[in-house]
Amino acid sequence: MNLITKYSKFIPYLYYLTIIAYWFTDLNKMEGISAYPILLFGIPFIWQIIKPNNRLNFGLGITFVCLSSYMILAYLSDVLQIISFSHATTQFVAYSGVFVAANFIMALWIMRNSMKKSF
Repeated sequence: MNLITKYSKFIPYLYYLTIIAYWFTDLNKMEGISAYPILLFGIPFIWQIIKPNNRLNFGLGITFVCLSSYMILAYLSDVLQIISFSHATTQFVAYSGVFVAANFIMALWIMRNSMKKSF
């Protein structure tokens, strides 16, 4: 149990690293070498795992809470059909709902980590 609590603080960073890795591999299949700048988005998360910094952690948390809130509004506008989207976009709603919820939870987890005294 001690091992789980010791490493549970790294789960949000590993989540965002897997999202970045998936995004990179998906674009690398289609775009080739132009997908490599996406890997730069992973540097702050790797840095937080290797050498944690409370200021960087707080900045990442605030940034992703804001982005996730915007994604929640976009998801709600799609679900409530405020804006009309194509049929292919509406089929993607179930998967995007899980993604939106996970992003918001992980961003709040990062914020929780930054508010703790010892990281």
